[in-house]
Amino acid sequence: MNRSRDRVRVIAAWFGLVFALAMPKPGLTQDKATPTQTCGVDNTRMGPYRALAQLSFQAFGRGDTAMAAELARVLEQTWDRGELHGGGKSLSTINSDLAGQIDKAMDVFIKPLTHYAKAAPDVAAAKAAYDAYLEKLKQGDE
Repeated sequence: MNRSRDRVRVIAAWFGLVFALAMPKPGLTQDKATPTQTCGVDNTRMGPYRALAQLSFQAFGRGDTAMAAELARVLEQTWDRGELHGGGKSLSTINSDLAGQIDKAMDVFIKPLTHYAKAAPDVAAAKAAYDAYLEKLKQGDE
C-alpha cells in the first residue's frame, strides 16, 4: 500500500514540477527591444518592411542588383498598400507624420536600387540610406 502511495506522490510531484516550469513567471516578461520572430521576420508592425529591406540590401551586397531592385519594388508596393493607403489601422491614419518620414526614408533607400540600370548605386550611400530607413522603422514599432 505504501509503495502505491509513494508512486502516486512521485508522479504528482513530477507533474507539479512540469506544470510549474511551463507557467510564465511574473516579472520575466519579454523585453520590447527584442521582438519575437517567426522565420526570421520580427512579429511587429514594421517587421515585414524591415525583412524586405534586409533581403533587398543583402541582394545588393551580393551584387545581384536585379534581385535587389525587385525586392525594393515589392517593399515599396507593400508599404504603400499597407500603411499609406491601408485604411483605418494604417500608420498614415494613426500617425501621418511618422508614416511620411518612413516613406521618405524608404524612397531614399530604394531609389538607387530600383534605378540600378541607369547608374550603379554608390555602396556607401546605399548603406547609409538603408541604416536610416531601419532607424525610422524602429519608431514605427514603438
